[in-house]
Amino acid sequence: MSKEALDQWLVRLLERDRRAAAKLISWVEDDFEREYIMRSILKQTNRQMVVGITGPPGAGKSSLVEALTKFYRSKNERVGIVAVDPSSPYSGGAILGDRIRMQAHGTDRDVFIRSLGTRGHLGGVTRSTLDVLRILEAGGYGRLLLETVGVGQSELEIMQMADTVVVVLNPGTGDGIQAIKAGIMEVADIFVINKSDLPGSERMKNDIEMMLNLSCDGKTWRPPVILTSVLNNSGLETLFQQIEVHQVHLLESGQRDERRKERLRLEVWRQWEDKTLALFESVWEAAKEKFRSYAEADPYEIAQRLWEERFKGG
Repeated sequence: MSKEALDQWLVRLLERDRRAAAKLISWVEDDFEREYIMRSILKQTNRQMVVGITGPPGAGKSSLVEALTKFYRSKNERVGIVAVDPSSPYSGGAILGDRIRMQAHGTDRDVFIRSLGTRGHLGGVTRSTLDVLRILEAGGYGRLLLETVGVGQSELEIMQMADTVVVVLNPGTGDGIQAIKAGIMEVADIFVINKSDLPGSERMKNDIEMMLNLSCDGKTWRPPVILTSVLNNSGLETLFQQIEVHQVHLLESGQRDERRKERLRLEVWRQWEDKTLALFESVWEAAKEKFRSYAEADPYEIAQRLWEERFKGG
């Protein structure tokens, strides 16, 4: 494809063309002209807040995403949703369950739902997640929602991609204690105890509040703990309000800029990581036949020798 043809798709994206958004996301995921596409839209992006929804599988993350979407659409705001699903270890494809669960918005032209497969990447997010969010922002989607796979301790990675992180838990399943053990206390800007119509909700809320008493001393933001039930439509208005309150806090305290500095570091590192991997593959391809016995090879010595050969004099 010529650069002129690609530029036409980019113009269509900025004109809020849904098909252009879908095309460009697919190309970026497939690493087709990724750098050219992203550099072309960077000046149009990184202004909107990203709300991250995370927590263990079955906690009701998708239900809350759907509730948030309904709320924002009632205010005539366009919503972009990135839902990260586990990939099949055999085919590499994603289950794409969020598209099934969010059929109510399937015909709404102002809601864009994109399911991404993790493709073996740990941390609950994919390597292209930030790029996809930026494409949606460039396409005019002012509310950006990121739902991630619940994978325990590796979920900390979402903190670097979202401005407001909502951790969703369920009562009666030990999730409260598990959240504390997994380090999610450091991730959450807002705790949601979903399915609060079930027994044990208040006890879990009290447990989390007690842990916050120990961990939030001296901090400028104390995560609220909200009881919600999508079934009973309770607590949702409080959640919507607390998301707005937290985003105002980020702006007034300067923490939004601090988070985005860390996000930039992450993005630069990923570019280095890709370039370093490509360099290693080329060096290894040229060197691998030098070893007589792979069974007796010393990977530490080989790594040091290849490094010195490649970067000698540097």
